[in-house]
Amino acid sequence: MSDSISPSPQGGAAPRCFALIPCAGSGSRAGAPVPKQYQPVAGQPMVRHTLAAFAAAPRIAHCLVVVAPGDAFLGPGAPGVAIADCGGASRAESVFNGLGALLAGGAGAQDWVLVHDAARCLVTPAQIEALIDACLGDAVGGLLALPLADTLKLADAGRVAATLERADKWLAQTPQMFRIAALRGALAAAAPGGFAGVTDEASAIEAAGQRPLLVPGSAQNFKVTYPEDFALAEAVLRSRNA
Repeated sequence: MSDSISPSPQGGAAPRCFALIPCAGSGSRAGAPVPKQYQPVAGQPMVRHTLAAFAAAPRIAHCLVVVAPGDAFLGPGAPGVAIADCGGASRAESVFNGLGALLAGGAGAQDWVLVHDAARCLVTPAQIEALIDACLGDAVGGLLALPLADTLKLADAGRVAATLERADKWLAQTPQMFRIAALRGALAAAAPGGFAGVTDEASAIEAAGQRPLLVPGSAQNFKVTYPEDFALAEAVLRSRNA
């Protein structure tokens, strides 16, 4: 891991906030020749926009990007950014390995980690700070999310089987913010089963018997997944810089 982290403060110092960006996926649904996080959007690889948002968030002490072994696309980390080539076969495994790298690099077990999708390149420093504001005093932690606005259908063989109640449904986003030790312990419990059922960090915390806090996010904080998403992300980024 490049760009070392300063050791965890001693005594009664306040816990710090670290960012962890899993960046080892192939992004096959995007239909791109390179992993989607490295595809150019508004003049830069997508992940660079993501990192810029965290660099501008005042309370992020350090950012760790977890890449696949041998991936040198990002090169040396920028100031405040470390690169760890310990990416795993799944997102959950990459996060688990990345948490170990944070601890080995000097982060404390009770420090906070904000895990964020590299492909959510439209996140803003204000959204990151809003999540920190909401979670710093919480016993569990939480995640950015949006109340479901559309009618939700249950499918069966390509046809509607039922209309589901949407009043209590939320769409999970990232960052998702938890104590490093709590999240690593929750993921460790899922590791023997190949992290089955762990679709995000909150699901691992839920399986450990906790109830994460839902913090309102933004519709613009979507995950670039399909080819048409790139044009939308580019339009939003260019409008912000106009």
